[in-house]
Amino acid sequence: MANPLEVPVLIVGGSLVGLSAGMLLARHGVHSLVVERHSGTAIHPRAAHATQRTMEILRAAGLEAAIRERSAEQFVQNGGVVEVQTLVGGASRQFIADLNAGVRDVSPCERVFLSQDSLEPLIMERARQLGADVRFSTEMLSLDEDPAGVTTQLRDRTSGATFTVRSQYLIAADGAHSGVRRKLGIGMQGRPPFSKSVTVYFRADLRALLDGKQWAVVYVNHPHLRGFFRFEKPFDRAFLVVNTEGDAAHPVTDVSTGLTPERAVGLVACALGTRDIPIAIDSIMHWEAQAAVAERLQTARVFIAGDAAHVMPPTGGFGGNTGAQDAHNLAWKLARVLRAEAPAALLATYEAERRPVAALSAEQAYTRYVLRTDPSLGPEGCEPLIGDLDIELGYVYRSGAVLAETPDDGAAHLSPRESRARPGTRAPHLWLERQGQRLSTLDLYDTRFVLLAGPNAEEWCRCARIAASEERVALDISRPGAEGLEDPAGQLPDAHGIEPDGCVLVRPDGFVAWRARNAQGACIAAVRSALSRVHGRG
Repeated sequence: MANPLEVPVLIVGGSLVGLSAGMLLARHGVHSLVVERHSGTAIHPRAAHATQRTMEILRAAGLEAAIRERSAEQFVQNGGVVEVQTLVGGASRQFIADLNAGVRDVSPCERVFLSQDSLEPLIMERARQLGADVRFSTEMLSLDEDPAGVTTQLRDRTSGATFTVRSQYLIAADGAHSGVRRKLGIGMQGRPPFSKSVTVYFRADLRALLDGKQWAVVYVNHPHLRGFFRFEKPFDRAFLVVNTEGDAAHPVTDVSTGLTPERAVGLVACALGTRDIPIAIDSIMHWEAQAAVAERLQTARVFIAGDAAHVMPPTGGFGGNTGAQDAHNLAWKLARVLRAEAPAALLATYEAERRPVAALSAEQAYTRYVLRTDPSLGPEGCEPLIGDLDIELGYVYRSGAVLAETPDDGAAHLSPRESRARPGTRAPHLWLERQGQRLSTLDLYDTRFVLLAGPNAEEWCRCARIAASEERVALDISRPGAEGLEDPAGQLPDAHGIEPDGCVLVRPDGFVAWRARNAQGACIAAVRSALSRVHGRG
């Protein structure tokens, strides 16, 4: 092997999830090489919904303001989700009146709509600023995993030159048809494809039909087709997804085969409910609707994330968000292992934590697809509908990186208003103040572990300082009443399920690893044991 390029982490796939992984690793000080076979970032405005959880991750990366500004330029803010027979005919049913209604209390961030072709360049730029190496027009030819690392053969698609990369770890974020996953022989489990769908990107002057409407997503339930619209301001560009045609009771699920631009114009006109508006087709994307999860999300040195790990219909907008959260879960663990701050055993918690979340999200996306788009699939065969908030913010982790309390009720998800810092759940949002500036508790969690203590938990704080030093763990300690931090409403203990002399240990990804409800048992050994165990040291 002649002079391979050596990097700690190679990321195959430079779309939303791969770029996010590169950015998040860089925030932890880990250099990565991100390679993408296409010549640039996304050209289609897909994956256009960022949940509160994803926005929390992007907030920590310093991108929240830029994303909100771009979103306001591109889409109606706080729009609703409705159903129409045709756009001309108006709404016949409302699924969601306001994207952020009733959820602003649980997060410092709001849900936003931003298309992938606008979001990816922002993440790419930030990743490069932080030190990630991002290369386009570069494809993987082969990979070979051994006990010490991964050897990957790559080709520059522009010049034709090939080169070898030697990495300690590899993240496969190369999409639903993942070449990495196939080379590893990892199959998919779940529901087989249920539609050969199309997304028709088109231009038309729709201002007269959309003026004054607070519509973000418009489902179309027409006698001749089912799917949904998305519109960009100033309402002259849009796309129409078509999942099925014909009789809704016995639909044609292959819309893709043989679709011509002329017939695509007819589909758009049918969904609009008029042929009087000129329509220009920009492009047509062909894809399969499926709900499935990879049998495994990792080997010893390869980790599968995003669409490579889980595919789901776009109903609910969970796909890209689930992928970004995969990257967030994995980044801090890789950083700890690469810096020899934790054994490789910590990495096994990636699959243990993320695969159940992927399965939950995929099934909930399928349930929404059946209820909103194709009831002929049989609602009785679906998992019961769960509220969006539980899926976005309420999933529960169980792994060696979480010290669960007993008894464990086995809940896969909880309302974020009720989780109250239960180990394995996302730490709750609460507004605090520091030197007169308002900040969220979530703003305390970044690239280090944090001991968040009640106002009377001085003993836990003392023990934690000593234990962190002994365990060689970088630990931040935050307590109202210390170092300018204040809890004006006095809500922190109750919000975190502790007494004023209790504490919680929060991981770098903002999930609770351990909790002590009060000062009973407060000692250095208790904190030292918690820090050791959540790092996979036994």
